[in-house]
Amino acid sequence: MKTALITGANRSIGLEIAKQLSEKGLFVYLGTRDLAKGEEAVKELNAKGFQNIQAIQIDVTNAESVLAAKNKVEEEKGKLDILINNAGILGNVPQDPSTTSIENIQKVFDTNFFGVITVTQTFLDLLKKSESPRISNITSGLGSLTLHSDPSWKYYAIKAISYVSSKTALNAFTVTLAYELKDLPFKINSIDPGYTATDFNNHNGPGSVESAASFIIKHTLVDENGPTGKFFSNDIEDKSEESPW
Repeated sequence: MKTALITGANRSIGLEIAKQLSEKGLFVYLGTRDLAKGEEAVKELNAKGFQNIQAIQIDVTNAESVLAAKNKVEEEKGKLDILINNAGILGNVPQDPSTTSIENIQKVFDTNFFGVITVTQTFLDLLKKSESPRISNITSGLGSLTLHSDPSWKYYAIKAISYVSSKTALNAFTVTLAYELKDLPFKINSIDPGYTATDFNNHNGPGSVESAASFIIKHTLVDENGPTGKFFSNDIEDKSEESPW
């Protein structure tokens, strides 16, 4: 049985990913900053018939918390097959680049960028013990500089500096890490679930968490011939589902 860790998974898209991976027969660590909330989420899932899901405390902005989670996974499973870096924050709004404080930008980067690097680097040795390690960095179409330069793009007017730049940086981490590990069986991709109605955006998005989770899983559970170092988006309306950087 393969083992997956999802950060920020006690609600919304992360929770739905846990449900769908459980249905596919994987063991899922449901990562959450607040362990009590995570355990309550797992209890509710168990009552609905979802099995092989366990809450694990992990605060991606706290290196000690991340290391403790890694040690727990290592002790219980010995390796990790799938890491889904899902935890993310929007930050205070509005985020005009001329007035947004450095503190606001740093806070967003701490979770969306540095947190991903901390988790990935910490768990990398456990992932290397897997025969088919997968890392999915959950990004946003707003991280695409190409689309932000296209006035015809439907989200062209959304220029939130903290969030946008953190996701662009995250995409750069994906590309560089995928290149570094290209000779190993890793598949590492940035995946944009699309504009989804969640607590994150006061349920304003047109997409469903079910569709978002399904899209993420589709581009995570790729075989040995699957792509690496790519940027996939649920908002791209072509068969490739690949977003421009």
